[in-house]
Amino acid sequence: MGLISSTHSVSRYHIDGKIEGSITEEVRNNLIKYSIPKIESEYDEISAGWTPVESPYNPDFEKFSFQFGTYFLFSLRIDKKSIPAKVIQKHMAIEIEKKKEESGRDFISKNEKSEIKEMVTDILMHKIPSIPNVYDVLWNYEENNLYLYTTQKAANEFFETLFLKSFNLKPIRLFPYTIVETKSNFSDPQKDRVLSLVPVTYSR
Repeated sequence: MGLISSTHSVSRYHIDGKIEGSITEEVRNNLIKYSIPKIESEYDEISAGWTPVESPYNPDFEKFSFQFGTYFLFSLRIDKKSIPAKVIQKHMAIEIEKKKEESGRDFISKNEKSEIKEMVTDILMHKIPSIPNVYDVLWNYEENNLYLYTTQKAANEFFETLFLKSFNLKPIRLFPYTIVETKSNFSDPQKDRVLSLVPVTYSR
């Protein structure tokens, strides 16, 4: 778990907007609605969804808590199928030899090799299990702050897309410029000055 591990990477977000109605109920309903499927699809190369922190491989938000005081704690799970190139090469070699024997030829065309590669990849993709990756999310709703325990670009992109879809709230990644825009007490002219800054090149 990223939240309690001895070392971790963290992405900070400002959450733009508020939920109408019962906050806890809305969050629970949408965590359930957009939770990762319990049964893995053999056709999906990548799937992503929410899971409880306590049970990332059995997403049941009715059974496990996700609210702790003013914080919501849950996880993003991303399942991805990845076939090693050497495994594809191995099965391609087998299928190419079969093709040669069936056709009575000593060679096969480039197009035939492409078709064989596509067939082999499709078959293997349906057979291999997905590799799960779990990233914890700590959301302080009252202060509009959120921590995603990863800095991986792909995971951040999946999170931002799924969070907006789930809660209709925009997560804004915090770095110096967005901190000035969303978290500072600067006046508008001061913000404009900061946002207009450009890097300085030093020469020796």
